[in-house]
Amino acid sequence: MPALLVLAAACGGDGGAKLRVFAASSLTEAFTDIAAGFEAENPGITVQLDLGGSQRLRSQLEFGAKADVFASADQLQMDQAAALGLTAGAAVDFASNSLVVIASPGGAVRGLPDLAKPGVTLALAQSNVPVGSYTRQALRNLANDASLGLGNGFDAGVLSNVVSEEPNVRIVAQKVALGEVDAGIVYSTDVPAARTTGDVRVIDIPPGANVSARYPIAALRDASEPGLAQDFIAFVLSEAGQRTLSGYGFGSP
Repeated sequence: MPALLVLAAACGGDGGAKLRVFAASSLTEAFTDIAAGFEAENPGITVQLDLGGSQRLRSQLEFGAKADVFASADQLQMDQAAALGLTAGAAVDFASNSLVVIASPGGAVRGLPDLAKPGVTLALAQSNVPVGSYTRQALRNLANDASLGLGNGFDAGVLSNVVSEEPNVRIVAQKVALGEVDAGIVYSTDVPAARTTGDVRVIDIPPGANVSARYPIAALRDASEPGLAQDFIAFVLSEAGQRTLSGYGFGSP
């Protein structure tokens, strides 16, 4: 599975303006629908979605890739983009998310304690991408919550079972769904996509130990369509855009 996926909705007319949106891979289905809705309201406009890990997208922008809008799965990548002078104006949060464990039904993981047992195989996102950073924070939270009884070394035990670190959350979900590993940690919104590949068991992370992933969006300084970039952001924040995000399991910003 490629680390970067490019999608272009089919509604835009030939010769019209093209809006290029860099968006976190966890937004794939929601932003595909949002792009189609935006095109329907703006005849002649084509929205091209470039979907991948937020860190990779930010890095591509840093090294000269051209886009009009950046939608990140965390504030860190957006802050780095802003510090590099890549954004135009302040970013605004448009959605939130949380984490779950997904496990192969035939695997060794049936509850949170199993994640740290010797011999278990896990896939996690790389630590430098948003979901990977959130995952490691959640593991620390679980280890530090005495009421859960997982123990102070729980996070280290889990990390010792990682056999595959991936550049985005969709690859983690795919590996679990294909039965290549016993379990992984993904956004709650990635469960439906995982189940299109194969069956997975969902194990919830207690709210007190979970994280609230905030998704910011901003227009980019070198946008070829700055007006359309602002219009697209407004559409994401609109009732229609928020309804679409909610339909895919995202929380309010």
